[in-house]
Amino acid sequence: MSQAAGHVEILPDALALARRVAEWMTEAARAAAGPFRVSLSGGSTPKALYSLLAADEFKRRFPWQLVSWYWGDERFVPYDNSESNYRMAREAMLAKVPVPPENIHPVPVDGIPEDAARRYERTLQDAYGAAILDPARPLFDVTLLGLGADGHTASLLPGEAVLQERKRWVSVVSHGRPEIRITMTYPVIESSRRVAFLVAGSEKAGILRKIRNGDSQVPAARVRPRGELFWFVDRAAAGK
Repeated sequence: MSQAAGHVEILPDALALARRVAEWMTEAARAAAGPFRVSLSGGSTPKALYSLLAADEFKRRFPWQLVSWYWGDERFVPYDNSESNYRMAREAMLAKVPVPPENIHPVPVDGIPEDAARRYERTLQDAYGAAILDPARPLFDVTLLGLGADGHTASLLPGEAVLQERKRWVSVVSHGRPEIRITMTYPVIESSRRVAFLVAGSEKAGILRKIRNGDSQVPAARVRPRGELFWFVDRAAAGK
C-alpha cells in the first residue's frame, strides 16, 4: 500500500463510517490537554458525521468549549446560500450544540475573493501564533477531507495553480468549478496531527483504488500530513 494510503478502516456503510469518525473525534478531543482545532470538510459524508456529533449520544460527551472550528475550503457564496459549506455545518451541527460563538471561524465570503483569502490566512496565523508553520507544531489537531471522483480534495482541483502553492496559507481557486472557491493550501492542510479522508459511495471506488495502489498523483494522493493520515471508507467506496 502506498504512503498516501495511511491507516485504512473499511466500514459497512456511510452511517457506520460517520459513527466511527464521531467516536474517533470525540476520543481525540477529550484526550487533548488544551484547545483543540478542527478543519471541516463539506459534502454529504461529513454532513452525516456533523449530525451525529449534534445528536444526544455525542453531544453530551464532546468537549464543545475546548474545540475551535475552521473550514478547509468554501465556495465564495453568501453564508445562507445552499452551496455554503459553513451553512451545512451550522445547520447540521454548530447551531445545535453548546459551542462558543468565538470558537467558530468561517471563511470570509464578502468583498473581493483575494482579500477574503488573505483575511482567512490572518485568522489562521493569529490562532497559530506565527506566520510560518513549524513542522514540529501542527496548526490543527484534526483535518477532515473528502475525495472527489476526479481526485480533488478541499478545493485543490486537478490542474490548478493552487497545487503548487507553498507560501500562501489560503488561496483563491477561480477556475475549474462554476463558482469561485477559497481553499487552504497543502502546507496548511498537512499541518495537522491527524488528517482523515472520509470516503463513501461506489463512484469513489476507482479513484480510491488508484490512490491506495500508488498509481495516482491526483491532488488527494499528494497529501502528506505532519502527523497521521487516516482513510475512513465505506464498503461501496472500497469496492467490497
